[in-house]
Amino acid sequence: MRIRKQNIGDKNIVGRKIEARRKEISMKQCELLSQLHMKGIEINASGLSKIEGQIRGVSDYELKAFSEVLGLSLNNLLGIED
Repeated sequence: MRIRKQNIGDKNIVGRKIEARRKEISMKQCELLSQLHMKGIEINASGLSKIEGQIRGVSDYELKAFSEVLGLSLNNLLGIED
């Protein structure tokens, strides 16, 4: 496991939750990317790392796919109480 070299950014509010959930369910980045690709979301490893590090924004299509793949509600990803 590599340690993040860049500081956490401020381009999204979901990156930390995406990373935490991915690790919670023992999913590697390549596995998450594969499942996202099956949903038509084309993100590479660098892009996912930037999302998790809150350095890159997330589109609504991507957010929906993350929610589905990771089994989290959109409200949970966005930090809104269900």
